[in-house]
Amino acid sequence: MIDTGDIDVFLGLDVGKGEHHATAVTPAGKKAFDKRLPNTEPKLRELFAKLQAKHGTVLVVVDQPASIGALPLAVARDMGCLVVYLPGLTMRRIADLYPGEAKTDAKDAFIIADAARAMPHTLRAIDGEDETIAELEMIVGFDDDLAGEATRVANRLHGLLTQIHPSLERVLGPRLQHPAVLTLLERFGSPAQIRKAGRRRLVTLSRPKAPRMAERLVEDIFAALDEQTVTVPGTEAAALIVPSLASSLTAVLDQRKLLAGRIEELLETHPLSKVLTSMPGVGVRTGARILIEVGDGSTFPTAGHLAAYAGLAPATRNSGSSIRGEQPSRRGNKQLKRAFFLSAFAALGDPASRAYYDRKIAQGKHHTQALLCLARRRADVLFAMLRDGTFYEPQPVRAVALQT
Repeated sequence: MIDTGDIDVFLGLDVGKGEHHATAVTPAGKKAFDKRLPNTEPKLRELFAKLQAKHGTVLVVVDQPASIGALPLAVARDMGCLVVYLPGLTMRRIADLYPGEAKTDAKDAFIIADAARAMPHTLRAIDGEDETIAELEMIVGFDDDLAGEATRVANRLHGLLTQIHPSLERVLGPRLQHPAVLTLLERFGSPAQIRKAGRRRLVTLSRPKAPRMAERLVEDIFAALDEQTVTVPGTEAAALIVPSLASSLTAVLDQRKLLAGRIEELLETHPLSKVLTSMPGVGVRTGARILIEVGDGSTFPTAGHLAAYAGLAPATRNSGSSIRGEQPSRRGNKQLKRAFFLSAFAALGDPASRAYYDRKIAQGKHHTQALLCLARRRADVLFAMLRDGTFYEPQPVRAVALQT
């Protein structure tokens, strides 16, 4: 928990692109400042200096520590102010405790400042020295955007191929992001163009990208082409679109490869890197996301708090005698939940994780439920690893199988 005993004024910033709303409250809850503030260094310095001169120690609290909240925090650190942030999800829950249904920047800034004063346990520390996490957050965020774009383009390609030649899509679809397949689609956008190119040319083009798969891939393509003799309306238009989509998908995937290299470099420089990646299923991207969202885990009092923050703690639903049971939580940090879920799926190759998953399936849970149970268990283990600074130690499969 953040120690606020020596704070003389709490400054809440509801950050914005061009300007912020700043509200400062004293330890007694009295407003000391309540105005809009341009998002410029001179104006920020002026306010911080004024509060320091009049009150003393200033705690600057934001609801977004990165992006549009980065400049105020950088200026505050430079001027010797303490900085923390109030997670947006927590802030929205706290807002329900305050009167009125209106949502304004002024009200949000006051809630941020007053929550820091009255509920310091809701605050999370910001390590001003850890530039690695700041850079990771920016790069991983961009990588997430690229992943979404890759999915969108790939789905569009799947749809076009299915529309004009379903048999060809069944061959190319599962391999759509393979460089050899994308190379062929960039050169030949229709079934007729692929057939006209001939087997030898297709093998020659695809072999540099897929030395062992080239001949088999081409044979599968021509077998699929032989299954359809009619030309579906729209095929000629698709011939113009498919190469463009394939080229776009190639560019996005190449960008992700470059980012993956940089993410790996940054992750390796962090002291917690080897602790995180020692756990089966935690790779470069999931490890980076966990590091960004969890840090060293010190802001979470217990493993249960971490699980709740990640949305992995089940929500109990009891009402009289008709509604009883537990359901997966729909709250929490969705990016962190996704990272735990993906790492759990990747860990199914680990014998201990697989044994735990199989036990949940045997208890009647379906695949997603069993994976969420495994993700929750792994969150508990990860919390202990971060707390003690220890590497992952696999349990005997027999011991795991006996656990609930």
